Amino acid sequence: MKKLFTSIIIALTVVSLYSFLPFEEECRNISDEVLRIHILADSDNEADQQLKLKVRDEILRFTDGLYSDVKSKEEAIKVTNKHIDEIIATAENTLKENGCQKDVKAEILDMNFNTRNYEDITMPSGNYTALRVTIGSGEGKNWWCVMYPSLCLYTASDAKSLEDELTDKQYEVITQRPKYEFKFKILEYFDYFCDFFT
Repeated sequence: MKKLFTSIIIALTVVSLYSFLPFEEECRNISDEVLRIHILADSDNEADQQLKLKVRDEILRFTDGLYSDVKSKEEAIKVTNKHIDEIIATAENTLKENGCQKDVKAEILDMNFNTRNYEDITMPSGNYTALRVTIGSGEGKNWWCVMYPSLCLYTASDAKSLEDELTDKQYEVITQRPKYEFKFKILEYFDYFCDFFT
């Protein structure tokens, strides 16, 4: 009886892995196609949180035109790097206009993100390249979104832009939330498990 129970558990594990691995691969491929943005506020007080949102709005307004001719994540990274000093200046000017003299740091790096819902889109957890903008100490609550292709100012055209950048299967993964909700959760646990051993 014990051997039968063990065999059933092993079989269920193998079947689960077999169905999960293609999903996990699609999620990893999605992270290869997008550039995210991550903004850290100076603190959690209400004024600093409001400043974070004002900085967000101005950075997105500035970068919106930068990506009009961009065709890939790699191009988006190059364009962002080329204009990083202007992005910092945009953020610092926004702070100054609102009576704040905090410094701003911006850098492009690889970061781990949890599963995140943006209206009709779900971005799976995983390692993504992101523009991280730190206001002052960066000890406050953060805000993040998909910078390229743009999801931050969500419109029908933004969704179309994302659809153009991803394969049909990848687009299905991010737009069919109820269908993949359980797998998104497994993916998060899988990422935590992998991070624990690296």
